Amino acid sequence: MNISNSDTVPHVPLSRERILLVAIRLADESGIEALSMRRLAQELGVKAMSLYNHVANKDDVLDGMVERVVSEIEIPHLGGDWKLAMRRRAISAHEVLLRHPWAAMVLMSRVNVGPAMLRYVDATLGCLCEAGFSLKMADHVWNVIDSHIYGFTLQELNFPLEATEYSEVAKAGLALIPADSYPYLNRLTHEVIEGRYDGMHDFEFGLDLLLNSLAQFQDLI
Repeated sequence: MNISNSDTVPHVPLSRERILLVAIRLADESGIEALSMRRLAQELGVKAMSLYNHVANKDDVLDGMVERVVSEIEIPHLGGDWKLAMRRRAISAHEVLLRHPWAAMVLMSRVNVGPAMLRYVDATLGCLCEAGFSLKMADHVWNVIDSHIYGFTLQELNFPLEATEYSEVAKAGLALIPADSYPYLNRLTHEVIEGRYDGMHDFEFGLDLLLNSLAQFQDLI
């Protein structure tokens, strides 16, 4: 007796959750530009119109994708060491955004009001307020930290060189920065060429600098 594939492979019903998971995988692999309702339907093996039984449109898909990405970020705990909690939050966000290279720009360019985002923001404000920051200062503080997260992440994702290539590129470009015209840049380039400095920037260095500086704004109205 012959058994067809349709008899042996279980059918996975279409759902909002499945649509969002596939959309995230597609964006992770091919970039957000590759995401369209038609492409998404092809990836799911369904007709495009069937997607609209579960999502309203592409904007709804993007909002759902953002929600799932945000839900992967560690939420800061209230009470305890606020700098440690915010540090863990920032490192977690940075790692999540590197896993989903499309997400930083989408997060920054959309109004996100889903439950995961609201919980994330509320916990962040709560962590800072419980540490003695006023609501106004807490809002400033977390936005400053997020500017570092998003800016550094986008720079890291788009930087054209790997750490292993940096010294070779520095060596090749040394002739463009003669010591008599650019003394400090020339000296820094020699540090990289000679292996005393790798030239790569450090996310946690900037983060700690920010956190230590922001501590002075505790207890301010």
